[in-house]
Amino acid sequence: MARAMWKGAIQFGLVTIPVKLYLATESKYGVSFHMLHETDLSRINMKVWCPTDDRVISRSETVKGYEWAPDQYVVITDEDLEHVPLKTVRSIEIEQFTKPDQEDGHVRFVKQAYYIEPDKIGRKAFYLLKQVLEEEELTAICKVVIKDREALAALDPFGKTLLMTTLHWPDEIRSTGDLDLPEEEFDFKPAEKAMAQQLVAAMTGEFQPENYKDEYREALLKIIEQKVEGKEVIEPEPVEETGNLIDLMSALEASVSAATAARGAEKPVSVADAKKARSARSARPARAEDAQPDEKKPAARTSRARAKDAEPELEEARPARRRKSA
Repeated sequence: MARAMWKGAIQFGLVTIPVKLYLATESKYGVSFHMLHETDLSRINMKVWCPTDDRVISRSETVKGYEWAPDQYVVITDEDLEHVPLKTVRSIEIEQFTKPDQEDGHVRFVKQAYYIEPDKIGRKAFYLLKQVLEEEELTAICKVVIKDREALAALDPFGKTLLMTTLHWPDEIRSTGDLDLPEEEFDFKPAEKAMAQQLVAAMTGEFQPENYKDEYREALLKIIEQKVEGKEVIEPEPVEETGNLIDLMSALEASVSAATAARGAEKPVSVADAKKARSARSARPARAEDAQPDEKKPAARTSRARAKDAEPELEEARPARRRKSA
């Protein structure tokens, strides 16, 4: 069973809702490695060294210290941290409610996500808050102290609970002013914009997380398995590099064709994968049943083709000529 990592209460106005926090995510650091001594492959140990006593000490001999002046420290205990005079030490203090789609840069810089579980005594108030946030489409901006630090956070409805995401403070977010960004605005041709919209439409679909996985981790595990079994590590095929600049319109057209050809695939595909699928399909001999239905054929026709198609209709609509009597 999941273990609560924080206990406190949600506070807004005079309402108090006892809750618990649970980590909503877990980090998958991929394949972990140990540091070994190169000569005998024995695992090395990281020791805590005290330069004053000139000896190795245990973790139990360490304390937290704050350097208030050069080489001058004050010891801070867990009891000191508990006595910090802030309401947010044991409460999620809601500061305001806001629309989540506003253009406020710092709210997009998320640190960590937490599930919130209400205690039985506070369930009615908890779900009242959740329902109001859902109906009004609002986000609650709050502050809370987690692991000795006060954090800015947001509360949002999520399934049967609320999701709290801690955010970076505004002064922690770096400015984009140091980036080499162009000042001028680009003038896109209507055809380029239309083709880009078609590419986006062809690659648009419902997000299904189960279709995505850490492919790097799987590939790395295969290499490790080959080395454990004493097999030769198979090198991947070299990626073909090209220095030629491709015209934007040509690249868009090729991407649209490739993405459209692979749109029927069950899993989301990249443009590169879509090109491979399209090449495979074009290599097969054409069959009558593979022909596109009329409604999917290109709408643009030449005037000659339209005129030719209209000839039978004109013949039917033209009145029959009377033959002259002798």
